[in-house]
Amino acid sequence: MYSLHKIPVSLIVFSLSLALAGNNPHNFTAGASGAGRGSVCIMKPGFWSSFTNPALLASFPDFSTGINYENRFNISELGSRSAALIIPAGKPSLGIIYSHFGFSHFSRQSCGIACGSLLWEKISAGVQIDYFFEKVSEKYDNVHSVTFEGGLLIAAAENINIGIHVFNPLPNSLRRRVLPSSIRTGAGIMLSENLFAGAEAELCTGNKLALRAGFEYGLTNDLFVRGGFSSRYSSFSFGLGCNFDRLDLDISFAGHERLGITTTFSLVFLVKSSG
Repeated sequence: MYSLHKIPVSLIVFSLSLALAGNNPHNFTAGASGAGRGSVCIMKPGFWSSFTNPALLASFPDFSTGINYENRFNISELGSRSAALIIPAGKPSLGIIYSHFGFSHFSRQSCGIACGSLLWEKISAGVQIDYFFEKVSEKYDNVHSVTFEGGLLIAAAENINIGIHVFNPLPNSLRRRVLPSSIRTGAGIMLSENLFAGAEAELCTGNKLALRAGFEYGLTNDLFVRGGFSSRYSSFSFGLGCNFDRLDLDISFAGHERLGITTTFSLVFLVKSSG
C-alpha cells in the first residue's frame, strides 16, 4: 500500500534539488576538480570541464572515461552519481555523459551527447544535446525534457582563456514544460607554470547573478591543491587532486552557510592517449 508520508518527503527533496543544485538544477556540474575551485570550470581544460562547456572537448583529445559521486550535505537522498566518456574523432572530440540524482520517490536522470572542435587557431566551439527524465513518487506523471547547450573557448592570450556557455537557449513557448535557461561567462589565467586562477559569472532564469572565483596550484607535477568561493550561499570550497600514470583522483569539500558540507569524489581513467 502506498504511504502518504512519502509524498512530503519527495516534495522536500524536490525543493532542495531546485534550490541547492546551483543556479540551474538541470545544468549540473560534475567532477571534484571543478568543485574544489568553486565550480570555476568553463575556461579550464579538463575531463569534467568538457561537459560544463563542450567547447573544452577540443582541448581534451584523449580517449578517457570517468565516474563521479557527490554526497550533498551527507544526505543520501541528495546524492548524485555521474559517468562520462570522451572519444576522439579526428579533429573534433565526442563526449557522452550520464547522471542520476535522488532516490526512489524522487529522481532526475540525465544524459547528454556532446561534440567540441577547434574552429580557428584560438577559438573552439561545442554543442551538447541533453535529455532529462524526472520521476516524482508513484502517483505523479513522469516528465521528459530535451534541450541543448553550447559554448565557446577563446584563447585571448598565451596564458588567458575566456569561456562562454549557454544552456537551453530556446523560448519556453516552444515546449510543453518550462526549463530554466542560463548563461555563464568567465576568464582564467595561468599566473605561473603551476598556478591557475579564474572567475565566472552566471545568470539563470529566476535567480540573481552568481559570482565564482577559484584557483588551482600544482605542488608537484602530480599533486594539486584547489580552493574557491561562490556567492550563492556564500560557499567556500577546497580540494585535492593526484595524477597517476593513467588515473586522476580528485576530492573536494564545499560548505553551505546553513546545511553543512558537500563532498565530491571523482576518478578519471585515461584509456588511450592520442599522443
